[in-house]
Amino acid sequence: MIRSTLYNKFFFLLTFFISFSCFYSQKKFTLVLDAGHGGSDIGANRNYGDIGSVQEKNVTLGIVLKLGRMLEKNKEYKVIYTRKIDEYPSLTYRTDLANRSKADLFISVHVNSSPSKSATAQGTETFVQGPNQNRANLDVAKAENDVIFLDEKDKENFASYNPSSPESLIALKIQQSKYLEASLIIGGLVEDNFVKKDKRMSRGVKQENLHVLRMNAMPSILIETGFVNNYDDAHYISTEEGQQAIAESIYNAIVSYKKLVDRNVKEPEPEKPAEQPLKNDFRILLMSTPNKYRDEDPALKGLKYILPIKENGFYKYYYGTTNFASVRDTNLKTAKDAGFRNSMAISFVPNQTLGTGYYTLEIYSGKDKLDSKSTIMKTIPDIIRNKESGIFYYTYGKYRSLEDAIKAQKDFENRGITNTVIEKKLK
Repeated sequence: MIRSTLYNKFFFLLTFFISFSCFYSQKKFTLVLDAGHGGSDIGANRNYGDIGSVQEKNVTLGIVLKLGRMLEKNKEYKVIYTRKIDEYPSLTYRTDLANRSKADLFISVHVNSSPSKSATAQGTETFVQGPNQNRANLDVAKAENDVIFLDEKDKENFASYNPSSPESLIALKIQQSKYLEASLIIGGLVEDNFVKKDKRMSRGVKQENLHVLRMNAMPSILIETGFVNNYDDAHYISTEEGQQAIAESIYNAIVSYKKLVDRNVKEPEPEKPAEQPLKNDFRILLMSTPNKYRDEDPALKGLKYILPIKENGFYKYYYGTTNFASVRDTNLKTAKDAGFRNSMAISFVPNQTLGTGYYTLEIYSGKDKLDSKSTIMKTIPDIIRNKESGIFYYTYGKYRSLEDAIKAQKDFENRGITNTVIEKKLK
């Protein structure tokens, strides 16, 4: 659980995470309250002989409406609901609503469930956006993300998103990092109240990759209020008294969080001058190896925009290219986060011609000689073939600069010849 030591640690960072202009314009503190699931998506549910049917969509709506009524009594707050009735707003709608409203805080309320019919797992837990850090949380992520396929717009928006891709997770981490610390603080306040006020068991504050959080441009939390398949939890969250207590704990956390934010408001710092480009380009060297990898090879750990350059029999794999220091540093962090711990930024002089030697394109390499009727041989009739240590190498062209070689490489890609490698020949 996030305790007071964490609050102190990140106390001074809140002004970085929350826009100063919101407070100086005397804008109300805007919250988006999201009752999870709804409509045909009932969410987690269980039937009990004495309690009856406990459905997530009803529990979450009950808690959110009670929380909203408490907040609306205070003129400092503006409350926006993703739903106030039994309907299903798409995940895209929920996040778009929060971003359009320029909300200061997004709170999504849910009910937990474990695979077994009757759970030994019990208690509350709060999630903030982050890459998958604990495999035990994966089932929760999948359960919440499954509803993404209920809406056509969600299908369109998230069709290319691969939660197991390192590059996807890294992109999410960068996108959400400036709100993460503030989200941890509000999440910790919520869980503390559940324990201290309501005397409930807390499973803590955790990071997880949940779609309903990942696109929010504000501190955001998803609260699991209890396990529907745990009898004690189900009884508690299905009663008016239990829902009211949960709403009060969340309300008190919001009030405490806002006090922290208000106490830290300062004059905005002068706008920094625009970043100036560097003289040289920078690429991130991931590794140097005798092995040649195709674009989608697992050795590249899901990273894209890879430029392999062969030199002295070794393939050097470079990630990204930029002449801005901030982008260079971000690319280096991305590479290290993906697992390339020894990666480094390498400087390239733009349009530099080689004093001696040249660049060429390695079109193909393999143990088998290309058939004269193959696409490569038909497309490039004047290709050069060499055989070294039992491997056939097919190369084409001589280019004085790296940029010329890259341009030729892209021309071949447009003609359907992919996975070529630029080779630097010094003789």
